[in-house]
Amino acid sequence: MRSRFSAYARRDADYLRRTWHPTTRPRQIEFEPGLRWTQLEIRFTTGGTVFDSEGTVLFEAHYSDSGRAGSMTENSRFVREDGEWRYVAPITG
Repeated sequence: MRSRFSAYARRDADYLRRTWHPTTRPRQIEFEPGLRWTQLEIRFTTGGTVFDSEGTVLFEAHYSDSGRAGSMTENSRFVREDGEWRYVAPITG
């Protein structure tokens, strides 16, 4: 999760695509021109150890959008494939 946040902050679309599960990966990753990711807070995790094949990460990501501060919260699902963790999608409802 931290590496994906850093990739968003650096606007590294290649890394994001590599770490996104192919069943949910968008064709293109576009970045908001005035948006700058500033801080990541991990709130809660499940799974994610070397013995797990799935895990979740509840996080709050802080940003500045054209000078205005904001944040977003998401509970994300990850799966491990071929020894690599892949982001699948947010967990909803």
